[in-house]
Amino acid sequence: MRVARVLVATLLLAFALPSSAQTPARIAWIWPGSAKSSEAFLSAFRQGMSENGLSEGKNFVIEQRFGEGRYERFPDLVKELLEHKPAVIMAVTIASVRAAQKATQTIPIVFVSTNDPVGSGLVKSLSRPGGNTTGLSNQNEDLVPKYVELLRETLPRVSRLAILMNPDNPSNPKMAERVRDFSTGFGISVMVFSAVSPQRLGAAFGQMAGYRPDALLVVPDFVFFDQRERIGAFALSQGVPVFAQQSEMVASGSLMSYGTERRELYRRAATYVKKILDGAKPADLPVEQPIRFELIVNLKTAKALGIRIPQPVLLRADQVIE
Repeated sequence: MRVARVLVATLLLAFALPSSAQTPARIAWIWPGSAKSSEAFLSAFRQGMSENGLSEGKNFVIEQRFGEGRYERFPDLVKELLEHKPAVIMAVTIASVRAAQKATQTIPIVFVSTNDPVGSGLVKSLSRPGGNTTGLSNQNEDLVPKYVELLRETLPRVSRLAILMNPDNPSNPKMAERVRDFSTGFGISVMVFSAVSPQRLGAAFGQMAGYRPDALLVVPDFVFFDQRERIGAFALSQGVPVFAQQSEMVASGSLMSYGTERRELYRRAATYVKKILDGAKPADLPVEQPIRFELIVNLKTAKALGIRIPQPVLLRADQVIE
């Protein structure tokens, strides 16, 4: 009789345990690029989860899908992920966030390193996002004046600027237009070149070579991030310095970058996930904006192009690659 009572008590206790203690929360990730290009950022997110006391396999599991630069795939990728009943959906680009928002109004969505979340309609405001979406902005749209300032300071005689953008990325045309507006005010002519996939880069390069620009500005996009070495090699062959937002572009041969430390944004994203898993609503979690920006300069590229980086720029640099 006593054994039976102990067995009943044990079973009752097991049923009383919260489901989160039995089943790890599923975190769905929609990546616009490839698995390889996403590794470092996923690693930063995992680090953040660990710092928040969450263990992979025990407290959470990650389900990933990769767009491979094809933004039209986002709706289908979201549909696949929803079949796994995720507790949180993680997204990077405006297009992938919109696809997730269209698919669900109840599952929390956290965006990471996303451009202009208010202007693009992802959230109502930074302080009170509303709906089921919140996350971390990269403020790329606010850095356009800085890009142009660095360009003019580094290349005082610049007169022709090429912009490489992906028109399928909703934030790219807006940023390209802002660059054009600021640049033309200083007498710099601007031409925009588009590529929606790695296969289209060759055509863009051919058109760009005919334009013969003094510099190339790459608008941030995972298509270009995945092809950063190819872009760096092309620009070097044409004698064209590349300015970018992503520091990894500089490590692959671009001349200079200015922007947020993106791995830090992905690490910080784990804090949002922890709060949501603890019961917080995305509508009540303010969008986080970066407070620190890094200037990276590649002196090796500068020497290859015969460019002398002004001393004031070097003194402001957070990192100089030699």
